[in-house]
Amino acid sequence: MHKTTTMAAAVALLAQPAMAQTLDDQINSIFAASTGWFVSLIFSSFPGTNFPWIVGWLVVAALVFTIYFAFIQFRAFGHAIALVKGDYSDPNDAGEVSHFQALATALSGTVGLGNIAGVAVAVGIGGPGATFWMILAGLLGMATKFTECTLGVKYRNEYPNGKVSGGPMYYLKKGFAERGVPGGGFLAVMFSIFCILGALGGGNMFQANQAHAQIAGVVGDYPGWITGVVFATIVFLVIVGGIKSIARVTEKVVPLMGVLYVGAALLIILINFDQVGAAFGMIFAGAFTGLGVAGGFVGALIQGFRRAAFSNEAGVGSAAIAHSAVRTNEPITEGFVSLLEPFIDTVVVCTMTALVITITGQLMIDPATGLFILDEAGTGIMTMGGNTGVALTSAAFASAFDGFQYVLVVAVVLFAFSTMISWSYYGLKAWTYLFGEGQTKEIVFKVIFCIFTVIGAAAGLGPVIDFSDAAIFAMAVVNIIGLYVLMPVVKRELRSYQKRLSTGEIRKFV
Repeated sequence: MHKTTTMAAAVALLAQPAMAQTLDDQINSIFAASTGWFVSLIFSSFPGTNFPWIVGWLVVAALVFTIYFAFIQFRAFGHAIALVKGDYSDPNDAGEVSHFQALATALSGTVGLGNIAGVAVAVGIGGPGATFWMILAGLLGMATKFTECTLGVKYRNEYPNGKVSGGPMYYLKKGFAERGVPGGGFLAVMFSIFCILGALGGGNMFQANQAHAQIAGVVGDYPGWITGVVFATIVFLVIVGGIKSIARVTEKVVPLMGVLYVGAALLIILINFDQVGAAFGMIFAGAFTGLGVAGGFVGALIQGFRRAAFSNEAGVGSAAIAHSAVRTNEPITEGFVSLLEPFIDTVVVCTMTALVITITGQLMIDPATGLFILDEAGTGIMTMGGNTGVALTSAAFASAFDGFQYVLVVAVVLFAFSTMISWSYYGLKAWTYLFGEGQTKEIVFKVIFCIFTVIGAAAGLGPVIDFSDAAIFAMAVVNIIGLYVLMPVVKRELRSYQKRLSTGEIRKFV
């Protein structure tokens, strides 16, 4: 009945006179009507609370892996950096890209608009206190990322032409079969479906949507589909060359956009250095009291964990697909490398964004009580100019001094572009898992991906961000089941590697 109602609504919307709605409005309305049920399912709360069950699912998993692997994210941090530098890289190992290229590709999929718009959403609803929970989620998520990326390399498929395919769909099927656990094949198919949805939504439509919002905010309003067509064309030219082409682009774009964005944020922080102490005070106080935000500290906690998970994707399984292409014969090494991602993405970049928004006074505070002033709906904080999402971050940067909004435009475009090309690869591998390898099948998916780029740029922020979250978190539901079943395999790999490293059997190549 619900599907019938949704389809009827879509037909009715299309039947309306062209003058009543613009093309952007029609796309937005149809999209919202078609995906609402999916969003509601994923983000339903525990009975009697407003705490989404999916957030608890991710947090508990991250805590379990942190304890199970004895805080591996801290113990292996130094060795992870050595691996990225190439100290232990054997050029003769199987795979397509280096440790650094794999990290850059995965980071380009995570260090994106979630760090700009997503953090602004979290702080705009949960206050600066949400930042504390984002950092905590990032630190815990390092152990989750370590687990999934180790498995991605261990169970990948290596083909005679030198190409590889890996990710949760492969370790769910092969790993479960190896351990005699039923259901792996079914879970692999489910993950692949959700991954395709996640690639089209969070990894594509959301990026195009927010990139258009930022560009239009600077050059003036214009139809979103124009931005979509431009992005789709450029993305297609890159992704048609496969993972090696993507890796060559991301290893250049990721450091550039990181330096550009973090450098700009640091400059603003240094200019307002006298406000940094107060900002951190608000972050810590808001984490446990809420400072007047809707839901108090629980509201801050929920927003922090929710946006951190969307930003660094720990537990989602997407990064395991990129890391599976690495040149190595030691699966655990890519687990070490991958744990750096949530640290860079959430602990560093997200914190920078939150600090800039806070110290530049974008959030309105009642001077009499010291509490935040809620908007008319009572669900978010009133901001200077009523900005939300990427517009809030842009306003924070622009408030420092004239011209910074243009720097942010460049950063947003680079973030969106890099995220889109990485997620196109994730979606492609899920697509080929379902429909088989082959150039024609790959081209079909790449064309579909670019069509959704146009749709994303034209749709509104509300339905796009909701669908993006739901699709990506649905991947985590399936993936984490697999991680629980296969984490003993990762522990065996870890113990074996550590023993051989301590005896000198594993040596440096530089």
